[in-house]
Amino acid sequence: MLELFAYAIGIMYSPGPVNLLGLNGGIQGKTKQNLPYFTGVAIAMLILFVSLNVVGGSLVTEESLPFVSAVGGCYILYIASKLISARIQIDNNKMEDSLSFKDGLVLQLLNPKGFIATLPIVTIQFPAAGIHGASSLFWIFVLCLLAFGAPTSYSVIGGLIGRRIQQPIYFRAFNVLMALMLAFVAIDIFHQNVYTPWFK
Repeated sequence: MLELFAYAIGIMYSPGPVNLLGLNGGIQGKTKQNLPYFTGVAIAMLILFVSLNVVGGSLVTEESLPFVSAVGGCYILYIASKLISARIQIDNNKMEDSLSFKDGLVLQLLNPKGFIATLPIVTIQFPAAGIHGASSLFWIFVLCLLAFGAPTSYSVIGGLIGRRIQQPIYFRAFNVLMALMLAFVAIDIFHQNVYTPWFK
């Protein structure tokens, strides 16, 4: 069981598109406003856990992963473009738009990292720990709480950083930096999960 949580925490709390957007929202002072986004991430993980627990590994195969990754990479690029075009309100130094429930849900469902996190847990670690059937629902719920906590903790850390920033130009620069990092993540997803299996 310890190995299960070590793996889940390690992969859920490592930097990725979902957590980077949480960090950026915190720096913009939007932690409370982005609660629907964090909830969307947790619900997406619930969908992934339950569906993969029911059908095992047949839902996401080596053949289907490049398609999911391509769509996910495009969505991450779309989110990056939203960050670059977001306006900063100079009077309160906050980003005008908050992240929505749909942003969190879709981004996590299309994020290959979500599949990488859930598939080994339900197909390998659950059976190894003797977790089957209805008892798996309790542990799935616990893991979904961890999924909610990952971008939330990044946002709280971002909020602590954001309180020390006073000039709107810094918020704008951070938006651009986060957008470039998300673009890098998207390109890496394309290279690892689309280009490599199809063209190498």
